[in-house]
Amino acid sequence: MLVFLVRHSLPCMFVFAILGFLLPSVSLAFFPFLPIVLFTLMSLTLLGMKQNELIKRLCSKPIWLYAVLHSAVCMGVVSVTGWWLSFDADLLLAVVAVAATGSLFATPAIVRALGFDSLQAMAMTIATTLTLPISIFIALVFFQTQHVELDWANYFIRLVVFIFGPMLFSFLVHQFVPRDGLNRFLMAISPYTILLVFAFPFGLVGSFRVLFDQDPMMALNYFIIATALCLLFFVLSYVVYRKNGKAIALTAAITSGNRNVLLTYSIAGVLLGPAFLPLAGALQIPTYLLPVFTRWLNKILLK
Repeated sequence: MLVFLVRHSLPCMFVFAILGFLLPSVSLAFFPFLPIVLFTLMSLTLLGMKQNELIKRLCSKPIWLYAVLHSAVCMGVVSVTGWWLSFDADLLLAVVAVAATGSLFATPAIVRALGFDSLQAMAMTIATTLTLPISIFIALVFFQTQHVELDWANYFIRLVVFIFGPMLFSFLVHQFVPRDGLNRFLMAISPYTILLVFAFPFGLVGSFRVLFDQDPMMALNYFIIATALCLLFFVLSYVVYRKNGKAIALTAAITSGNRNVLLTYSIAGVLLGPAFLPLAGALQIPTYLLPVFTRWLNKILLK
């Protein structure tokens, strides 16, 4: 069974999003455990990477130019589009906040499953996460009228726990654990790391099911908007990076399409308005359909 799930991990992500929608009570009950899964996934993913190479990537100009595209450019496009479509204030704030959101921490594992450079995806993910508080602050200043007060302490704790902590852990392990034994361990667990990603679509989609039960038409509207946002981020990044080759373009595209809305909500909370959480739940289904779409697109481009 495990071998089957690993072999078909990309479509299984989408299946788990559907399961979470069909089993909302189980999804909501699993939600509090997602931070533990996230920490484990980040630690195992970083353990398989050379930290000096990751830091070198993070110090490069192209990574931060991508972060600008991921947040600032996407925020501008989404805000203009939302204004043109006459979104109400709450929905406009929600879509701009999604555009400001950094990439999902599960992205490197997804990119590795697609056969692309997971180290590049990790550098992009960390860069977009580090720019997240600035992007969210700008979104709140321009799109809501309440007093802006971000939870900076919570944000920096999460940075330490989910990024710098696993990076330090990986560095220490690589320094003190014999390389042969570490390599054997990494080879044994590497195929199964992707299984941890299944927890995110399953645990996050429950809030969208609650909205669906209360107001199906509104839930459908949110789903359409969420799907459009995922496609917009994906296509925009692919077009910008197409000249750099197919692998880089698809890596940038799927990294942009995946958004860590849970982290964004933990920083800004209710300041994001009542439309953000339902939209975040609706995002789970198109987000975890993106890897399947990306694999299909990759095969098409090979012809």
